[in-house]
Amino acid sequence: MRKEDDVDDVEESAEPPTTIVIATHNAHKVEEIARSLLPLIGFPLDLQPVTGKPPKEDGSTFAENALIKARAAFARTGLPSLADDSGVCVDALDGAPGINSARYTEAGTDEANRRALLDAMKGKKNRNAQFVCAVAFVTAQGERVEIGEWPGKLRMAEKGENGFGYDPIFAPDHVTVTSAELPPNVKAALSHRARALGKIAPAINRYIAEKLA
Repeated sequence: MRKEDDVDDVEESAEPPTTIVIATHNAHKVEEIARSLLPLIGFPLDLQPVTGKPPKEDGSTFAENALIKARAAFARTGLPSLADDSGVCVDALDGAPGINSARYTEAGTDEANRRALLDAMKGKKNRNAQFVCAVAFVTAQGERVEIGEWPGKLRMAEKGENGFGYDPIFAPDHVTVTSAELPPNVKAALSHRARALGKIAPAINRYIAEKLA
């Protein structure tokens, strides 16, 4: 996957693109992963979203669900596969929505989920929350999972047009705006997903180096 706004100001290298399957049907995630990985890898990757029916995410943690998706994508394609599982964990709700963030409501849309979470937080003084992301990378050589967390607070109302999911109601610590108000490149450098990708990037770089050796 290649888009001009993903490349930004980083110069392309002469290295041939490496195909990595991204185990998601969410185009926003693919774009965000591309932005976050580019400065970590040094040149654009050929990121291909997975096709077909997604596997059942029946893990009890973000890490387990990320591995389920990455393993399924690798089994289907035989290509190195990257998957993330992420959500918002709210202190006042004992960590909910957590791994059920994308399925917090029956409708399951971003808008319905945000409204339901704001309703659940009515009257709550403690608005501390964390975005959490687990990223799994699966190849024929092995598996790796890393976790990234982005602490902040839930706002009382939505604000911002960028991002997706709970971004319009999440205000990261040390930032004066919601994550939906951050420019995409800034969010791609600061987010929970960026933090997890930063930890797993060495494994991706090793895979690429061995492939090109």
